[in-house]
Amino acid sequence: MATPVIMPRQGQSVESCIITKWQKKPGDHVALGDVLFTYETDKATFDEKAKVEGELLGIFFEEGDDVECLLNVCVIGNKGESFEEFNPKNAAPAEKAEEAEKPTQTETVSALQQTVAQVSDNEHLKISPRAKNLVNSTGADLRFCTPTGPNGRIIERDVRKLISEGKTVSAAAAKEYAASGKDVFGTGIGGMISTADLSAPAEEPKAAPAPAAVAAVDFGECEEVKLPNIRKVIARQMHASLSEMAQLTLNTSFDATEILAYRAKVKEGREKLGLANITLNDIILFAVSRVLPNHKDLNANFFDDRIVYYKHVNLGVAVDTPRGLMVPTVFGADTLSLSDISAASKKLQDEAKSGTVNPDLLKGGTFTVTNLGSLGVESFTPVINPPQTGILGVDNITTRIKLVNGEVKPYQAMGLSLTFDHRALDGAPAAKFLSDLVSALENFSLLLAK
Repeated sequence: MATPVIMPRQGQSVESCIITKWQKKPGDHVALGDVLFTYETDKATFDEKAKVEGELLGIFFEEGDDVECLLNVCVIGNKGESFEEFNPKNAAPAEKAEEAEKPTQTETVSALQQTVAQVSDNEHLKISPRAKNLVNSTGADLRFCTPTGPNGRIIERDVRKLISEGKTVSAAAAKEYAASGKDVFGTGIGGMISTADLSAPAEEPKAAPAPAAVAAVDFGECEEVKLPNIRKVIARQMHASLSEMAQLTLNTSFDATEILAYRAKVKEGREKLGLANITLNDIILFAVSRVLPNHKDLNANFFDDRIVYYKHVNLGVAVDTPRGLMVPTVFGADTLSLSDISAASKKLQDEAKSGTVNPDLLKGGTFTVTNLGSLGVESFTPVINPPQTGILGVDNITTRIKLVNGEVKPYQAMGLSLTFDHRALDGAPAAKFLSDLVSALENFSLLLAK
């Protein structure tokens, strides 16, 4: 019996996933547990394993396709068995009959395919890939679109809003505009079609200037790699963060003598007392979770017209993975013990590095901690993960000196770098948070006693 394999939903917030690689091809024998294909969300990669045995009869999507969750992706069954009834691209008879009753819409989409499809080649248009595809397939009229994405970018929800409001380009308008010989996306906001574009007469094409002769240059060997999806997401988020926020970084340091001594005691007593492997980073996370509730401006999300303050601390932990930066969240960190925070953060880091982290755990953070100390970094400027209002960078440990009862003594100092959004709070409140955090870390045994 033929059995369809669906695109899993990895988290409630995930609507679709991209097939990155087929591990099996049609005609291959499939055993229980064999990996059929690899797919990814915005920030995580997963393997879909076979739950039945048989032959891979057929696949419905190719590598690189963005597939809606719960749609059939392929079919496993007996050799020669029929499977086309499982193909999601085959519309049901009732749906085909309904489409036949709407010739105007069909005509519109057909006409738009000749014009709007040019969007894929328009490098200047500020529109996301999903929004492009939706425009091509529905004929949404971008003249009425209000971009809500970063930097005036048109995103999928903007196009869906047009569709829900019935604002689609008619076949006549599309054909008339196509006949003008102009590019589909014109003088409107972000390169959108404007009313003037539709009504203006076609202009005589101007001859392009002859390109200047360029001498051939040998740049040596190189490698061109397609940008992975996660890198695109990181680039988009970081660019939006730096271009839309007023970020400022404060640097300080503290005497790490006490936390180093505590870490040494835990390490020594792990086997005897069955203690968890508490690291210096765990100690930092614990201290931040206890200090942050007293500084609500930093335990918040900032939006253009409002700030959302959170009662509990959902602590983002920046993780360097083979696929790029990920920030899983320890929810309710202020309610967890040091041991619990240590276990939760390590589990999240392992899942992030292996690409199996639940996408829902990559959202919802109220503050983030990123640690580059192990890489020898003495000071840096961490970039805020929007819409959060702050991020703490943890630096390495250096040996410094200080006066103790008139005597110069060396001590181990650890650096801290706090970047905050100056739109949400000023320098003095941010400095007070750093001061309180330093005090908590230098008196860590007292913090544990609270």
